[in-house]
Amino acid sequence: MRMRPTLSWTPAEDPPPGSTDLAPVADALSTGGVLVLSGAGISTESGIPDYRGVGGSLSRHTPMTYQDFTADGRARRRYWARSHLGWRTFGRARPNAGHRAVAAFARHGLLSGVITQNVDGLHQAAGSEGVVELHGSLDRVVCLSCGTFSPRRELARRLEEANVGFEPVAAGINPDGDADLTDEQVGDFRVMPCTVCGGILKPDVVFFGEAVPPKRVEHCRELVHEAASLLVLGSSLTVMSGLRFVRQAARTEKPVLIVNLDPTRGDRHAVTRVALPLGTALAAVAGRLGIPGH
Repeated sequence: MRMRPTLSWTPAEDPPPGSTDLAPVADALSTGGVLVLSGAGISTESGIPDYRGVGGSLSRHTPMTYQDFTADGRARRRYWARSHLGWRTFGRARPNAGHRAVAAFARHGLLSGVITQNVDGLHQAAGSEGVVELHGSLDRVVCLSCGTFSPRRELARRLEEANVGFEPVAAGINPDGDADLTDEQVGDFRVMPCTVCGGILKPDVVFFGEAVPPKRVEHCRELVHEAASLLVLGSSLTVMSGLRFVRQAARTEKPVLIVNLDPTRGDRHAVTRVALPLGTALAAVAGRLGIPGH
């Protein structure tokens, strides 16, 4: 039976200032039963930008919404042209020290689970198992008509064959794998239909304006309920899909610890917010705990 970490929990009227003290994080992990909730900030050191951090892509990029994608064929063309190009870059990203540290914590029995808001698959690539992909994964494609799932690499092959010579240079890449292209660069890019029914294909990710599947949310709530503490890594917690789990932990007096360079929407619920780069911070914590191979 795991005991809760011996950390005090007091709801703060004002958010705690950022700290460089890793002791609370190390203490929580040493006790075990820690549930990790990760966001885009854990993948920035792998070359995938954050939406809201320093230089975040929301300042120059409006993510595709579910409503636009389903209602507007031109929007779908823009999305798939940009996503097809972004997929090439996205697919080359590799896990960094932060992902490897999370996998090492799990191997040593310190974690009760991992929930990620990311769609990049880098936790799994680092060796983490049973990761709950809150917002889905770019590795899969789903048909909105018949519900058939298929591998993204299969669609990428079809798009390559249908758009020979499509080699624009993107201005940037975003956390959702969407590259920044002008309408002129998109041109007459050809979109591929479902091979089963001819329906509209969509990446198996939760777009802005789309709800996370209820069963997935409930599973995450159960993980929070069973955890001894919640460790938030690289998330601004700006959107409710992640913040709700912080609030749930706080309501049941489970310690919430955050590692994020910038202030977050969940700081008022946290024991501490460590304002250090994630790779550096988590590698240092692993070192303190005597965990090799991180």
